[in-house]
Amino acid sequence: MVPDTTILNPQDWRFCVAPMLDLTDRHCRYFHRLLTKRARLYTEMVTTGALVHGDVPHHLDFSPEEHTVALQLGGSDPKDLAHGAALAEKWGYDEVNLNCGCPSERVQKGSFGACLMSEPNLVADCVKAMQDACSVPVTVKHRIGIDQIEEYAFVRDFVGTLYEAGVRVFIVHSRNAWLKGLSPKENREVPPLRRGVVYQLKKDFPDVIIVINGAIPDLGVADEQLKHVDGVMLGRAAYYTPWLLADVDARIYGDEHEPVTREQVIDEMERYVRLIKPDDHSLRAACRHMHGLLTGLAGAKVWRRTLSDAALIREKGADIFRYAYGKAGWTDVDQFSAEDSEFFS
Repeated sequence: MVPDTTILNPQDWRFCVAPMLDLTDRHCRYFHRLLTKRARLYTEMVTTGALVHGDVPHHLDFSPEEHTVALQLGGSDPKDLAHGAALAEKWGYDEVNLNCGCPSERVQKGSFGACLMSEPNLVADCVKAMQDACSVPVTVKHRIGIDQIEEYAFVRDFVGTLYEAGVRVFIVHSRNAWLKGLSPKENREVPPLRRGVVYQLKKDFPDVIIVINGAIPDLGVADEQLKHVDGVMLGRAAYYTPWLLADVDARIYGDEHEPVTREQVIDEMERYVRLIKPDDHSLRAACRHMHGLLTGLAGAKVWRRTLSDAALIREKGADIFRYAYGKAGWTDVDQFSAEDSEFFS
């Protein structure tokens, strides 16, 4: 279903937290949603093979509190991607995003990710199939080029082909993807940033929503980018310094709701893990995602060390967050106020 551009609001993509493999699972997204009510959240990439042959609820289940949340798919077969898009809508996701930007060799072997930028007609067939299978927006995340191809015409024509196929939201990582010789980490650092390419895409396609991604370290840089494009997407900065998300609603959206406190977040995460009755893996994952909550504050190292202690996590269970906060010197472990929960009601 080709989207009606009149119902797509650029504000919906004004601030996004990037899909990050092995990081933005449901526990991470729940944590991030406690910090910001307005940011658009993305799943880690889910391959179509995992949805065709694997445990679908394991890959797609999420908490209602996570909305607005998008499912990112990895694949290159239109039929399988249509199946994934239909499942995304069935599960209640607000968007389905096609990954055309991941440069890892593992992804390339599956013939998807950044290597798809060299096959825009195939990508067009994929997004058409996805649009026919669901009514939520189908979006594309991509790079500005691959390998040594730096001509603007390459990414302009890629976007143009997908525009003709009905795509109206593009999330653009402002570096090339080097498919050989660089690791995924190096691909986030070595190819030079060329944000001007993304700005030019917005000028050439003024009626589409352009979201810029790549090395945006804080909300100050995000503000600067929003002078040129419709939205920003932060990845590692949002994950490793998550407290910046607590300023997003007021600074990026002008919302005036009561700001959240760290104590409220910790209290709510305790209730969350009790509610989901976590196994050892999910509790450790929730602890790992919260490592950055005290970054820049006294006691941050003790906080991280405590939340990394597998034996302590097993011993304390859902009480591990309060315990770690107390060990970090911020409060006695029994001093959390019941009023802290009112923010989330």
